[in-house]
Amino acid sequence: MAGQDWMEKDFYQVLGVSKDADAETIKKAYRKLARQNHPDQKPGDKKAEERFKAVGEAYKVLSDPEQRKQYDAIRAMAGGGARFSAGPGGASGAGFEDLFGAMFSGGNSRVRFSTSGNSTGGAGFEDILSGLFGGGQGQQGFGNYGSGYGQQGGFGAQPHKGADLAASTTLTLRQAVEGATLKMSVEGRSMTVRIPAGVSDGQKIRLRGKGRPGLNGGPAGDLVVTVSLEKHPVFSLNGQNIHMKVPVSYSEAVLGAKVTVPLLDGSSVTVKVPPGTSSGTQLRVRKRGVAKGRKKGDLIIEVEIAVPTDLNADVKAAVKSLAQATKDWDPRSGFAEEVKK
Repeated sequence: MAGQDWMEKDFYQVLGVSKDADAETIKKAYRKLARQNHPDQKPGDKKAEERFKAVGEAYKVLSDPEQRKQYDAIRAMAGGGARFSAGPGGASGAGFEDLFGAMFSGGNSRVRFSTSGNSTGGAGFEDILSGLFGGGQGQQGFGNYGSGYGQQGGFGAQPHKGADLAASTTLTLRQAVEGATLKMSVEGRSMTVRIPAGVSDGQKIRLRGKGRPGLNGGPAGDLVVTVSLEKHPVFSLNGQNIHMKVPVSYSEAVLGAKVTVPLLDGSSVTVKVPPGTSSGTQLRVRKRGVAKGRKKGDLIIEVEIAVPTDLNADVKAAVKSLAQATKDWDPRSGFAEEVKK
């Protein structure tokens, strides 16, 4: 952005905040306007797209203390952003030539300056101010919004890291376990984001260099993605361990059995249910959880005894016989005492 652009654009007005607004007020105003004019909210609306870009440009400058300081100084020197007149017919007050003519000639003569470095017959606007404030360092440029205003060497450019950005995404449990490559749109930019395997619900992933571009050769900021997981009807995650509930019949729980259990990746595992297993018993299968580096979590299987609902006469008779055979066994023995504790 050229220095002339900063003089002409009122970023405070773009965001609808006062010139003494604090950082939090500026952030809130930006988020509101960016949300209202985001291309995803108003697809195909060119005016909204332009407003979205203008809001982003304003926030980029005003959210950075150093850039905001430079911007305020440049605007103050320009009289609050009034466009410089190119000749005697300009608006009331000191025009562009009057201002710099007085600085270089004591106010006794008119000195002509062009507002573009490409114009013939004179130094460009940025060249003049670079020489004036930069100790003759030339092309560092007055209009470089990443420059270090007020530092030794005048408007000498210094590298600044770009700002971090925040985003959110929702994954299936399979994507969380296996990892995923997603296409995301952040502040109008489309990017490919790699989510590592083993993320948990609510976890924040910091992706280096995916934030706003750096200034003057500085590194780009980061993108911080908050992950939400869709609920799966069978599986859940706890760290690197995968949890699931497996239904077994009453006879399998009483007598013991080998049960084949399907897994997320399409494979299966056979587990042994010991005789006399109750609902809620957990069986652990080592190394069948989520892999992170060389470590791999476990598969935790919770047994859930299933009860048949469609009973014919033979089944009912068998159940009654079982009830008669186990009538001296009380499954709730000691339960009342446990409740009182």
